[in-house]
Amino acid sequence: MLALLTPPSAGEVIIAGQSASAKPLNYRKKIGVISHNTFLYNNLSAYENLLFYGRMYDVPNLKKRINEVISEVGLKYSLNDPVRNFSRGMQQRLSIARAIIHEPEILFLDEPYTGLDQAAVKILNNVLLKLKNNERTILMVTHNFEQALNMSDRLVILVGGRIVHETPGSFLTLESLKDLYLNLVEER
Repeated sequence: MLALLTPPSAGEVIIAGQSASAKPLNYRKKIGVISHNTFLYNNLSAYENLLFYGRMYDVPNLKKRINEVISEVGLKYSLNDPVRNFSRGMQQRLSIARAIIHEPEILFLDEPYTGLDQAAVKILNNVLLKLKNNERTILMVTHNFEQALNMSDRLVILVGGRIVHETPGSFLTLESLKDLYLNLVEER
């Protein structure tokens, strides 16, 4: 719902103080999504996938931007290879490039480290740090406490689909986060 891929069953999505339901296409252009589904076309090359998404988002200087993001995710030498030949980790890297090609203001990540090797984890962390330094909003769902703590300004813990705790990330150590989470889960 937050990524505006499906309408809410109740309530509304507010982005920058405005209801996103009025003009969802305008708001979708501000959003990037990385999830379990790569949203890639297996029969297309990496380049063709990025070209498709870049055109969809009206990315200026698209060929230049494709080269930037493909280099950023370490797939420069696989640019013309079909995605069906990519490993899961390579697909996830390309999915990262797809999600940031239009330089979104908001990035949603759902378990983004799934299937990534150590090199790809470093790439994703660099991409996220760059976005964070450019004052982008990043919302990440993860079960990896260490990544959550390292990458967040604010932590929210959900149990049973409800917010049960919220705190600045800097207030916690890895051990205190683990203990807090276990205590909150046990209370429910």
